[in-house]
Parts: sequence; C-alpha cells; structure tokens
Amino acid sequence: MTSGGGRVQTAASGSGPEAGVEERPDVRRWLAGLVPSLLERLDAMTDRMAGILVETEPAYRAALTGGDPRVRATLRRNIEVSIRGLLPDVPATYHQTHAEGARAVGSQRAAQGFPLEAVLRAYRLGGQITWEALVALSREGDRQDDALLLEVAGSLWRTNDRGCSAVAEGYRAEERRRAGLGEAERQRLLDGLLDGRGGDPAFVRAAGEALAVPLRGRLVVVVAPARDDGTPALADPAAALLKRGTRSVWGVRAQAQVGVVTLGARRLPELLAWLGALAGGPVGVSAAVEDAAAVAGAYRLAETAARTLPAGVARVATIDERLPEALLSESPEIADRLVGQTLGRLIELPEDEREVLLETLSALLDADGSPTRAADLLYCHRNTVMHRLRRIESVTGRKLTDPRSRLLWQLALLGTGHHDAGQRRPVRDSA
Repeated sequence: MTSGGGRVQTAASGSGPEAGVEERPDVRRWLAGLVPSLLERLDAMTDRMAGILVETEPAYRAALTGGDPRVRATLRRNIEVSIRGLLPDVPATYHQTHAEGARAVGSQRAAQGFPLEAVLRAYRLGGQITWEALVALSREGDRQDDALLLEVAGSLWRTNDRGCSAVAEGYRAEERRRAGLGEAERQRLLDGLLDGRGGDPAFVRAAGEALAVPLRGRLVVVVAPARDDGTPALADPAAALLKRGTRSVWGVRAQAQVGVVTLGARRLPELLAWLGALAGGPVGVSAAVEDAAAVAGAYRLAETAARTLPAGVARVATIDERLPEALLSESPEIADRLVGQTLGRLIELPEDEREVLLETLSALLDADGSPTRAADLLYCHRNTVMHRLRRIESVTGRKLTDPRSRLLWQLALLGTGHHDAGQRRPVRDSA
C-alpha cells in the first residue's frame, strides 16, 4: 500500500487468486466465507497500517498526521478494495485496473517528492497486513486452513510484486517527465492560464499533463508579493501543499509569487490555514472558480486582494474579505476624492494630532458609536474619547449620529489605511 497526500493504494488491491487456484471449489468456498470476516476488521487494519507508516516512514508521517480525515478515509477505502479483491469472482480486468492504479500512485508520489524506496516499502506493507489478517483468521476457532493459505499466498504475493513493479514504473515515468519540464516551460504554461488561455481545451489538456496539475474542477489563484528584501513571502508553497495532497503550479509575475491551486473537494478555509502557516507577508487569494477558463479573472481578484493588504504584514485574505478595500484600490481618483471630501480639514492637521483622531474615529466606528467601548479599545478614558469626537465632528463637518456620515467615514478610513481589522495601534491618553 502507498499513502501520502490523501491517495492510498493497497498492496494487495486486485490480489484475487490466479486462475488455477481460483477454480478449486474448496478455495473458492473458503475465500467467499473469509472476506466478510476480513471486512469486519477493516477499521483495525486501517489503524495498524496508518500507525506503522507514521512510526517508520517519515515521508508519510506529515500526510497521515496533518489533521486531514480524508487521508485515513482513503486508507480505509483502499484496504477494503484489497480485501474484496480476494473474492474468487474478481473480473478478468481486475489485475489490469490494479496495475493502472499502482502506476498512478507511483506517479503521484514522485510528484510529491517521496523517495521511491519509501513508496515501495509502504506498498509491500499493505500486502503484509492483508496476509497477517488472513493468517489470524485461519487460526481462529481451531480451523485447519494452512493448506488453503498456502494456495492463496503465492498468488497474493505475486500480485503484490506486480503492483510494486507498476508503482516503480509510474514513479520513474513521472521523474522523467518532471526532469524534462524546466522552469521556463512551467512559467510559460502558468502565464498562459493567467492570460486567459484557460478557455482553450487543447491548451488546458496539454498544460495539465505537463504540469501534473488537474485543471478541471475547483481552482484557486494565490498572489504573494515579494517582501521588502526581495525574498518570497511564501516558503516553498508547492512542496508544502503537496504534502497535504493538494497539487499546484507556481511562478513569478510582477515581483510576486503566483500559484494556481487545485482545491477539489477541500474547503477554502483549509487552504487559507495552510498558506497562513507559510506566509511571511501579505497573501491574496481569489474565490474558488470552477475551471481553467476562469483562472485569468481569479488571478486579477487575487492580485487585488494582495494589493489591499498592509505591506510587511504576514496575513492571508480572500478577495471576499477585502471587497470595500478592493473597490477603493481600483478607483484611486475616487478614493482620493472620497478621503478629501469626507475627512476635510482633519487630514491637514499636524501628523501627531491627525493620527490620534483617525485612530479614535476608527475605534468609535468599530464600537458602533459608543464612546465607552471605544475607550476600552483605545485604552483611554471615556472623557478623552468624547473630547476627541467633538474635535473630529468640528473639523470634518459631520456627525457620528448621521448614518451616511458613518458610512463615508468608514470608507475614507479604509482609503487611509486606518480601519483594517487587527491593525489598530494604541494611542496616547490625551486629546
């Protein structure tokens, strides 16, 4: 069995007895009666498989302990396929399908950077666990099934060996493919997606095969501007996401890391949490789109989201979290006029006084106009807030009690960067 980012293939999948053994009536009856008992032990076999991989294979440890319940679910599902493959009426095409699946697993593990030796050891482990379960069942109830076990053993392990060969074949084919795809070609294909070629089925098919990234289904675009010192804001995101079983392709555009991520059935908050653990600067994320044709638009949204985040702050945000800021950033002339008309003479005050009043106004709006709650946010006295509020209303010509004034103030503060959740700075307890 192999496992990793979420796709696991049992070593004995398709390990039904070969024709000569299968045709013996006593073996057929024995196997038909044995499979239901094995299925009752499916959860225990899954636990044992996962535990051994976690303890003995570092390459698999992160995938199995990363908190993704689908990893264990995939282990369980594929062990079940292995057990059912022992039935004597397995179709003739079963072995071919098993080999194709094993090659696909080998290819995926190569793309994830797992060592081939670890992949093969894990694959053989599945056969061992299946064999141990068979032996344990044969020993129960004083049953004398040793002869029948020997009949099945050779077939089971020959199937496992064929599976290992197919895994190695898929792994090496992926290595050859990846070695032939240079950074320039990867960037060219990514640029094609970002520039709108996702609507060309031939291009999407070729790009998906070359990049080993599924470009059908739910996709997300991520943009992470470089930090001030020019270093990437995300630490090796492709490898980190692969360990979670998520494929992606990354490149650079306009001094920012840009990635197209296959979201699949995952929830967007999962991806945001993973990116947050990697982020060393602002990271903008698009909404999920349904296929490659929408990637170009998603890229623009992710770029806009990144642009609205405070520079130098390690933070991941989706475009949906930054819609007001995005509207202002897309219309700088309107944003400048909105700030000037709404804040009036306040923005002409000396810097120290201006900053105190802007932070106070932001706290008042966050506190729904309550001076007491605003004072708690600012760590100052309520009377101090009241004094500053009178000053704000005087220099702006607007009242806190006017709903339209509050709306304009909120938008103007976004335009000045003083109303970004989590970014408020304490101000001194004075007017």
